[in-house]
Amino acid sequence: MTVTELKNTINNGEFDEKFQLLYSKENIPAARERYLNAVFEFEKIFGSEGSVSVFSVPGRSEISGNHTDHNHGKVIAASVDLDIIAIARRTDGNTVRVKSAGFDMDTVDINVRDGYERFTSCALIAGVIDGLEKRGFEICGFDAYTTSNVFKGSGLSSSAAFENMIGTILNHFSNDGKIDFVTISQISQYAENVFFGKPSGLMDQIACAAGGFVGIDFEDPTEPVVKTIDFDLTKEGYSLAIVNTGGNHANLNDEYAAITVEMKKICKFFGKSYLRELTKEDVLNNVTALRASCGDRAILRALHFFNENQRVEKQLKALENKDLGTFFENVTASGRSSLQMLQNIFCCASPEDQGLTLALSLCPEILDERCVWRVHGGGFAGTILVFVPQDTVNKFKTDIEKFFGDGSCFILKVRTVGAVCLSK
Repeated sequence: MTVTELKNTINNGEFDEKFQLLYSKENIPAARERYLNAVFEFEKIFGSEGSVSVFSVPGRSEISGNHTDHNHGKVIAASVDLDIIAIARRTDGNTVRVKSAGFDMDTVDINVRDGYERFTSCALIAGVIDGLEKRGFEICGFDAYTTSNVFKGSGLSSSAAFENMIGTILNHFSNDGKIDFVTISQISQYAENVFFGKPSGLMDQIACAAGGFVGIDFEDPTEPVVKTIDFDLTKEGYSLAIVNTGGNHANLNDEYAAITVEMKKICKFFGKSYLRELTKEDVLNNVTALRASCGDRAILRALHFFNENQRVEKQLKALENKDLGTFFENVTASGRSSLQMLQNIFCCASPEDQGLTLALSLCPEILDERCVWRVHGGGFAGTILVFVPQDTVNKFKTDIEKFFGDGSCFILKVRTVGAVCLSK
């Protein structure tokens, strides 16, 4: 549809049913305003000629499987109702132009793959284009205006949402929407690993693309087993709360890397490459030798990996059976394991900075026996995840923000729709 037709369609409420599915009924007015603003910005930058399309890709929350994917483990994640949206138009040229709100224009020649600075959006765009072409898919030029409320540093995967957005636009503009979300996710990971320069796993991209709750088994990362779960958390009376404790990730690269390094020490002891090639019994039967060779923390982190895989299986079955009690029991067990065994809640070099530990300890004081909590994202600093009964959401937000400041708590819903083209 044209820019004018799109404006009229949004104003007339013809998108309201889609907005309700993505953001809930009470957020329809805000969604209308947000999308209309995006259309106006697109028109201002790129003009009103031709046909435009509308896209949305959600952020994600890890639910269980903390730091397991890089050792071919199992995870559960879920899409959330914060997203990146795009107004886009296919062009006849060889240029992709993406103007993201608050940032300079990104311009990429679809025939040029070299020369894009690492850790930039242009590198991500070029990487997705290269990944699509290497797999035999079609590519084309396009213009897009994007705006995102998937805030950076939140553990909600803003970069994965952006990569998936580029892949989703090209999927619909050049490939008739025939590329499945797992393939789009793998291409997005390729872009982030090879072009952007960040050695991320695949969980973020799949969780953003899939929609709803999703279980992922990375035993073979080239062919992950992905299982979507039909479970509506909102109908069960719960929302997600992300609490930002204000920590700084700037100097934590060594802490993150140490988790993988220590797990690899355990693998090397047995002549293996990944913990998934071992069993929990292999580790338990060799604790004495492993303590001397790898150290105690490496053993604890390996045991966390095996226990997390078991928890994921229990949680998937619980979700399928609508057994919220068992599911929540294992969410908190995952959080305790991150605290006690994985030990990614604070940095040993800075014991005075324990925002995550403090937040996890304060949540039971607020929610009593109904508290379900865990670390959110990579850990050491940043955010925690809390499942909050909807009848206490406002009180929880007010109480937790007394400790961490106004705007530190974000109330989210699990979104059942993943990466999507809303109109052509």
